[in-house]
Amino acid sequence: MATRGLGLRRHFALRGSGDGSMRRIRSCAARGACCVHRWSVILFGLGVPVILRNSEETESSTRVLKKRMRQVKNPFGLEIPNPAAASVTRGVTLTPDCLEDCVLTCYWGCNVQKLHEALQKHVYCFRIKTPQALEDALYNEYLYKQQHFIKKNDKAEKYCQLPEDAQVVDFGPVPRAHYPLVALLTLADEEDREIYDIIAMVAVIHVPDESYRLSCRILYQYLLLAQGQYHDLKQLFMSANSPAPSSSDTFPGESSTDRGLLEKAGLAGDEPELQEENSKDCVVCQNGPVNWVLLPCRHTCLCNGCIKYFQQCPMCRQFVQESFPLCSKKEQDEDESTHVLQDVLPGRVF
Repeated sequence: MATRGLGLRRHFALRGSGDGSMRRIRSCAARGACCVHRWSVILFGLGVPVILRNSEETESSTRVLKKRMRQVKNPFGLEIPNPAAASVTRGVTLTPDCLEDCVLTCYWGCNVQKLHEALQKHVYCFRIKTPQALEDALYNEYLYKQQHFIKKNDKAEKYCQLPEDAQVVDFGPVPRAHYPLVALLTLADEEDREIYDIIAMVAVIHVPDESYRLSCRILYQYLLLAQGQYHDLKQLFMSANSPAPSSSDTFPGESSTDRGLLEKAGLAGDEPELQEENSKDCVVCQNGPVNWVLLPCRHTCLCNGCIKYFQQCPMCRQFVQESFPLCSKKEQDEDESTHVLQDVLPGRVF
Protein backbone atom coordinates (compact mmCIF):
# COMPACT_ATOMS: atom_id res chain seq x y z
CA MET A 1 0.00 0.00 0.00
CA ALA A 2 1.13 3.51 -0.56
CA THR A 3 2.65 5.20 2.41
CA ARG A 4 2.20 8.83 3.30
CA GLY A 5 3.73 10.89 6.05
CA LEU A 6 0.68 12.03 8.03
CA GLY A 7 2.60 13.52 10.94
CA LEU A 8 0.79 11.29 13.43
CA ARG A 9 2.03 9.48 16.45
CA ARG A 10 2.33 6.02 14.93
CA HIS A 11 2.32 2.53 16.36
CA PHE A 12 2.70 -0.80 14.65
CA ALA A 13 2.35 -4.47 15.49
CA LEU A 14 4.56 -7.21 14.12
CA ARG A 15 3.23 -10.69 13.43
CA GLY A 16 5.86 -13.39 13.83
CA SER A 17 6.85 -15.54 10.86
CA GLY A 18 6.93 -18.85 12.63
CA ASP A 19 5.09 -18.97 15.95
CA GLY A 20 2.31 -16.45 15.31
CA SER A 21 3.51 -14.24 18.17
CA MET A 22 2.96 -10.50 18.11
CA ARG A 23 5.62 -7.92 18.83
CA ARG A 24 5.23 -4.20 19.27
CA ILE A 25 7.19 -1.46 17.65
CA ARG A 26 6.44 1.97 18.97
CA SER A 27 7.12 5.24 17.21
CA CYS A 28 7.89 8.25 19.40
CA ALA A 29 8.74 11.87 18.88
CA ALA A 30 12.32 11.17 19.93
CA ARG A 31 13.98 9.14 17.15
CA GLY A 32 16.37 7.32 19.50
CA ALA A 33 13.57 5.76 21.53
CA CYS A 34 12.05 3.59 18.91
CA CYS A 35 11.36 2.21 15.77
CA VAL A 36 9.32 1.83 12.76
CA HIS A 37 8.29 5.08 11.24
CA ARG A 38 7.56 6.69 7.89
CA TRP A 39 4.46 4.70 7.42
CA SER A 40 1.07 6.25 7.11
CA VAL A 41 -1.49 4.94 9.53
CA ILE A 42 -4.82 3.96 7.97
CA LEU A 43 -7.51 5.53 10.15
CA PHE A 44 -10.75 3.77 10.91
CA GLY A 45 -13.87 4.96 12.58
CA LEU A 46 -15.03 5.05 16.15
CA GLY A 47 -18.11 2.85 16.39
CA VAL A 48 -20.73 2.69 19.10
CA PRO A 49 -19.11 1.16 22.20
CA VAL A 50 -20.53 -2.17 23.37
CA ILE A 51 -20.13 -3.00 27.06
CA LEU A 52 -20.94 -6.64 27.66
CA ARG A 53 -22.27 -6.11 31.18
CA ASN A 54 -25.17 -3.92 30.07
CA SER A 55 -24.99 -0.77 32.18
CA GLU A 56 -23.25 -2.40 35.14
CA GLU A 57 -19.68 -1.29 35.57
CA THR A 58 -18.32 -4.67 36.54
CA GLU A 59 -15.21 -6.34 35.20
CA SER A 60 -15.55 -9.04 32.56
CA SER A 61 -15.54 -12.54 34.04
CA THR A 62 -13.54 -13.81 31.07
CA ARG A 63 -9.92 -12.75 31.25
CA VAL A 64 -8.32 -11.57 28.02
CA LEU A 65 -4.71 -12.66 27.69
CA LYS A 66 -2.35 -9.70 27.96
CA LYS A 67 0.82 -10.17 25.96
CA ARG A 68 4.24 -9.10 27.14
CA MET A 69 5.82 -7.00 24.40
CA ARG A 70 9.43 -6.08 23.61
CA GLN A 71 10.49 -2.82 22.01
CA VAL A 72 12.99 -3.03 19.18
CA LYS A 73 14.72 -0.30 17.20
CA ASN A 74 14.19 -0.33 13.44
CA PRO A 75 16.81 1.54 11.37
CA PHE A 76 14.79 1.45 8.14
CA GLY A 77 12.01 3.62 6.73
CA LEU A 78 10.55 3.78 3.22
CA GLU A 79 7.84 5.89 1.58
CA ILE A 80 6.33 6.41 -1.86
CA PRO A 81 6.03 10.22 -2.01
CA ASN A 82 3.97 10.43 -5.21
CA PRO A 83 2.13 7.15 -5.83
CA ALA A 84 -0.26 8.66 -8.39
CA ALA A 85 2.61 9.36 -10.81
CA ALA A 86 4.11 5.87 -10.64
CA SER A 87 3.81 3.25 -13.38
CA VAL A 88 5.87 0.44 -14.86
CA THR A 89 6.78 2.57 -17.90
CA ARG A 90 7.41 5.84 -16.01
CA GLY A 91 9.04 4.31 -12.96
CA VAL A 92 8.51 5.08 -9.27
CA THR A 93 10.09 7.44 -6.75
CA LEU A 94 11.03 6.09 -3.32
CA THR A 95 12.04 8.05 -0.24
CA PRO A 96 14.19 6.07 2.22
CA ASP A 97 14.73 7.36 5.74
CA CYS A 98 17.37 5.38 7.63
CA LEU A 99 19.04 5.82 11.00
CA GLU A 100 22.35 4.50 9.64
CA ASP A 101 24.13 4.32 6.28
CA CYS A 102 22.16 1.84 4.18
CA VAL A 103 21.91 0.30 0.72
CA LEU A 104 18.61 0.45 -1.18
CA THR A 105 18.37 -2.30 -3.80
CA CYS A 106 15.34 -2.47 -6.11
CA TYR A 107 14.43 -5.65 -7.98
CA TRP A 108 11.98 -5.36 -10.89
CA GLY A 109 9.95 -8.44 -11.83
CA CYS A 110 10.98 -10.50 -8.80
CA ASN A 111 9.61 -14.06 -8.80
CA VAL A 112 6.87 -14.36 -6.17
CA GLN A 113 7.58 -17.95 -5.16
CA LYS A 114 11.34 -17.42 -5.02
CA LEU A 115 10.94 -14.36 -2.80
CA HIS A 116 8.93 -16.25 -0.20
CA GLU A 117 11.35 -19.15 -0.38
CA ALA A 118 14.13 -16.65 0.24
CA LEU A 119 12.39 -15.44 3.40
CA GLN A 120 12.24 -19.03 4.62
CA LYS A 121 15.94 -19.44 3.86
CA HIS A 122 16.61 -16.49 6.16
CA VAL A 123 14.99 -18.52 8.94
CA TYR A 124 16.42 -21.97 8.24
CA CYS A 125 19.57 -21.58 6.10
CA PHE A 126 21.47 -18.30 6.11
CA ARG A 127 20.86 -14.71 7.14
CA ILE A 128 19.84 -12.22 4.47
CA LYS A 129 21.77 -9.13 5.54
CA THR A 130 23.24 -8.03 2.19
CA PRO A 131 21.82 -7.66 -1.35
CA GLN A 132 24.05 -10.51 -2.53
CA ALA A 133 22.54 -12.85 0.06
CA LEU A 134 19.02 -12.10 -1.19
CA GLU A 135 20.07 -12.53 -4.81
CA ASP A 136 21.59 -15.90 -4.01
CA ALA A 137 18.37 -16.93 -2.25
CA LEU A 138 16.33 -15.75 -5.28
CA TYR A 139 18.60 -17.60 -7.70
CA ASN A 140 18.74 -14.25 -9.52
CA GLU A 141 15.12 -14.66 -10.69
CA TYR A 142 14.30 -11.01 -11.35
CA LEU A 143 14.36 -8.85 -14.46
CA TYR A 144 16.42 -5.84 -13.46
CA LYS A 145 18.27 -4.47 -10.45
CA GLN A 146 19.00 -0.91 -9.33
CA GLN A 147 21.03 0.10 -6.30
CA HIS A 148 21.40 3.33 -4.30
CA PHE A 149 23.64 4.16 -1.36
CA ILE A 150 21.69 5.96 1.38
CA LYS A 151 23.48 8.20 3.84
CA LYS A 152 22.33 8.33 7.44
CA ASN A 153 19.17 10.50 7.79
CA ASP A 154 19.27 11.33 4.07
CA LYS A 155 15.68 11.71 2.82
CA ALA A 156 16.48 12.45 -0.80
CA GLU A 157 14.15 10.82 -3.33
CA LYS A 158 15.50 7.86 -5.29
CA TYR A 159 14.15 7.16 -8.77
CA CYS A 160 13.66 3.58 -9.93
CA GLN A 161 12.76 2.65 -13.51
CA LEU A 162 13.05 -0.26 -15.89
CA PRO A 163 15.38 0.41 -18.85
CA GLU A 164 13.70 1.09 -22.19
CA ASP A 165 15.26 -1.96 -23.79
CA ALA A 166 13.49 -4.19 -21.22
CA GLN A 167 10.28 -3.58 -23.20
CA VAL A 168 8.05 -4.47 -20.24
CA VAL A 169 4.60 -2.83 -20.15
CA ASP A 170 2.90 -5.20 -17.69
CA PHE A 171 3.54 -8.25 -15.52
CA GLY A 172 0.59 -10.33 -16.70
CA PRO A 173 -2.86 -11.09 -15.28
CA VAL A 174 -3.70 -11.76 -11.64
CA PRO A 175 -2.61 -13.94 -9.89
CA ARG A 176 0.88 -13.00 -10.96
CA ALA A 177 4.09 -14.97 -10.95
CA HIS A 178 6.22 -11.84 -10.51
CA TYR A 179 6.00 -8.82 -8.22
CA PRO A 180 6.46 -5.55 -10.13
CA LEU A 181 8.98 -4.21 -7.61
CA VAL A 182 10.71 -5.46 -4.47
CA ALA A 183 12.81 -3.00 -2.45
CA LEU A 184 15.50 -4.25 -0.07
CA LEU A 185 17.07 -2.02 2.59
CA THR A 186 20.23 -3.33 4.26
CA LEU A 187 22.80 -1.82 6.62
CA ALA A 188 25.93 -0.71 4.78
CA ASP A 189 28.41 -1.21 7.64
CA GLU A 190 29.20 -4.56 9.23
CA GLU A 191 29.47 -2.92 12.65
CA ASP A 192 25.88 -1.67 12.46
CA ARG A 193 24.65 -5.20 11.73
CA GLU A 194 26.03 -6.25 15.10
CA ILE A 195 24.12 -3.48 16.91
CA TYR A 196 20.59 -3.79 15.51
CA ASP A 197 18.15 -6.66 15.95
CA ILE A 198 16.60 -5.74 12.57
CA ILE A 199 19.23 -6.15 9.84
CA ALA A 200 17.15 -5.84 6.65
CA MET A 201 13.75 -4.79 5.38
CA VAL A 202 11.96 -6.17 2.33
CA ALA A 203 9.11 -4.12 0.82
CA VAL A 204 6.84 -5.59 -1.85
CA ILE A 205 5.54 -2.72 -4.00
CA HIS A 206 2.72 -2.76 -6.51
CA VAL A 207 3.36 -0.52 -9.53
CA PRO A 208 0.49 0.08 -12.03
CA ASP A 209 0.88 -1.27 -15.56
CA GLU A 210 -1.19 -1.82 -18.70
CA SER A 211 -3.16 -4.76 -17.35
CA TYR A 212 -3.43 -3.88 -13.66
CA ARG A 213 -4.00 -0.18 -12.93
CA LEU A 214 -4.38 -0.34 -9.18
CA SER A 215 -2.58 2.69 -7.71
CA CYS A 216 1.00 2.31 -6.49
CA ARG A 217 1.42 1.17 -2.89
CA ILE A 218 3.45 -0.96 -0.54
CA LEU A 219 1.66 -4.30 -0.27
CA TYR A 220 3.84 -6.01 2.31
CA GLN A 221 6.78 -5.10 4.49
CA TYR A 222 8.97 -7.73 6.13
CA LEU A 223 11.54 -7.00 8.83
CA LEU A 224 14.39 -9.52 8.96
CA LEU A 225 16.04 -10.11 12.34
CA ALA A 226 19.63 -11.10 13.05
CA GLN A 227 18.39 -14.06 15.11
CA GLY A 228 16.85 -15.65 12.01
CA GLN A 229 13.21 -14.60 12.22
CA TYR A 230 11.24 -12.29 10.00
CA HIS A 231 8.08 -10.34 10.80
CA ASP A 232 5.26 -8.97 8.71
CA LEU A 233 4.73 -5.34 9.64
CA LYS A 234 1.07 -4.71 10.51
CA GLN A 235 -0.62 -1.37 10.98
CA LEU A 236 -2.63 -0.52 14.06
CA PHE A 237 -5.96 1.22 13.57
CA MET A 238 -6.14 4.19 15.87
CA SER A 239 -7.26 7.80 15.92
CA ALA A 240 -5.02 10.83 16.40
CA ASN A 241 -5.38 14.55 17.01
CA SER A 242 -5.12 15.52 13.37
CA PRO A 243 -7.56 15.77 10.47
CA ALA A 244 -8.63 12.34 9.31
CA PRO A 245 -7.62 11.69 5.74
CA SER A 246 -10.22 10.83 3.15
CA SER A 247 -9.94 7.70 1.09
CA SER A 248 -8.42 9.76 -1.70
CA ASP A 249 -5.77 11.03 0.73
CA THR A 250 -4.88 7.54 1.79
CA PHE A 251 -4.53 6.13 -1.71
CA PRO A 252 -4.66 8.80 -4.39
CA GLY A 253 -6.79 7.74 -7.30
CA GLU A 254 -8.25 4.73 -5.52
CA SER A 255 -11.80 3.85 -6.50
CA SER A 256 -14.26 1.01 -6.03
CA THR A 257 -12.63 -0.57 -9.07
CA ASP A 258 -9.28 -0.48 -7.27
CA ARG A 259 -10.89 -2.16 -4.27
CA GLY A 260 -12.32 -4.86 -6.50
CA LEU A 261 -8.91 -5.46 -8.04
CA LEU A 262 -7.38 -5.77 -4.59
CA GLU A 263 -10.00 -8.30 -3.55
CA LYS A 264 -9.45 -10.27 -6.75
CA ALA A 265 -5.73 -10.41 -6.01
CA GLY A 266 -6.32 -11.32 -2.39
CA LEU A 267 -4.71 -8.09 -1.17
CA ALA A 268 -7.72 -6.11 0.02
CA GLY A 269 -7.21 -7.07 3.66
CA ASP A 270 -9.90 -7.29 6.29
CA GLU A 271 -9.96 -3.70 7.52
CA PRO A 272 -13.43 -2.16 7.89
CA GLU A 273 -14.08 1.01 5.91
CA LEU A 274 -15.32 3.25 8.69
CA GLN A 275 -15.35 6.99 9.25
CA GLU A 276 -12.72 8.14 11.73
CA GLU A 277 -13.15 10.75 14.44
CA ASN A 278 -10.36 13.17 15.30
CA SER A 279 -9.55 12.08 18.84
CA LYS A 280 -7.01 9.94 20.63
CA ASP A 281 -9.20 9.55 23.71
CA CYS A 282 -10.76 6.25 24.73
CA VAL A 283 -13.83 5.52 22.59
CA VAL A 284 -15.80 4.44 25.67
CA CYS A 285 -15.17 6.95 28.45
CA GLN A 286 -13.85 9.74 26.17
CA ASN A 287 -11.56 10.72 29.01
CA GLY A 288 -8.51 8.47 29.33
CA PRO A 289 -5.83 8.31 26.61
CA VAL A 290 -5.94 5.34 24.24
CA ASN A 291 -3.33 2.79 25.27
CA TRP A 292 -4.50 -0.77 24.51
CA VAL A 293 -4.25 -2.72 21.24
CA LEU A 294 -6.85 -5.44 20.76
CA LEU A 295 -6.00 -8.59 18.83
CA PRO A 296 -6.67 -9.94 16.27
CA CYS A 297 -8.53 -6.86 14.95
CA ARG A 298 -5.65 -4.47 15.86
CA HIS A 299 -7.97 -1.63 16.90
CA THR A 300 -6.32 0.72 19.39
CA CYS A 301 -9.26 2.32 21.15
CA LEU A 302 -9.35 1.67 24.92
CA CYS A 303 -7.71 3.29 27.94
CA ASN A 304 -6.23 1.55 30.96
CA GLY A 305 -9.48 1.90 32.89
CA CYS A 306 -11.86 0.51 30.27
CA ILE A 307 -9.81 -2.41 28.96
CA LYS A 308 -10.94 -4.73 31.78
CA TYR A 309 -14.64 -4.41 30.87
CA PHE A 310 -14.45 -5.76 27.33
CA GLN A 311 -14.45 -9.18 25.71
CA GLN A 312 -15.34 -7.69 22.32
CA CYS A 313 -13.78 -4.78 20.47
CA PRO A 314 -16.07 -1.74 20.87
CA MET A 315 -15.31 -0.65 17.30
CA CYS A 316 -15.78 -3.82 15.23
CA ARG A 317 -17.30 -6.16 17.88
CA GLN A 318 -14.81 -8.91 17.12
CA PHE A 319 -13.97 -11.06 20.13
CA VAL A 320 -10.68 -10.06 21.76
CA GLN A 321 -8.23 -12.94 22.00
CA GLU A 322 -5.25 -10.96 23.26
CA SER A 323 -4.26 -7.37 24.03
CA PHE A 324 -1.15 -5.36 24.79
CA PRO A 325 -0.40 -1.79 25.96
CA LEU A 326 1.38 0.79 23.83
CA CYS A 327 2.97 2.37 26.91
CA SER A 328 3.73 1.15 30.38
CA LYS A 329 2.31 3.12 33.30
CA LYS A 330 5.76 4.60 33.93
CA GLU A 331 6.03 5.80 30.32
CA GLN A 332 2.55 7.31 30.46
CA ASP A 333 3.36 9.18 33.68
CA GLU A 334 6.54 10.56 32.09
CA ASP A 335 4.60 11.70 28.98
CA GLU A 336 1.99 13.44 31.13
CA SER A 337 4.69 15.19 33.17
CA THR A 338 6.36 16.41 29.95
CA HIS A 339 3.07 17.76 28.55
CA VAL A 340 2.26 19.56 31.82
CA LEU A 341 5.71 21.15 31.85
CA GLN A 342 5.32 22.30 28.24
CA ASP A 343 1.92 23.83 29.03
CA VAL A 344 3.16 25.66 32.15
CA LEU A 345 6.52 27.02 31.03
CA PRO A 346 5.54 29.53 28.27
CA GLY A 347 4.86 33.01 29.69
CA ARG A 348 5.11 31.97 33.35
CA VAL A 349 7.30 33.59 36.01
CA PHE A 350 8.46 31.45 38.92
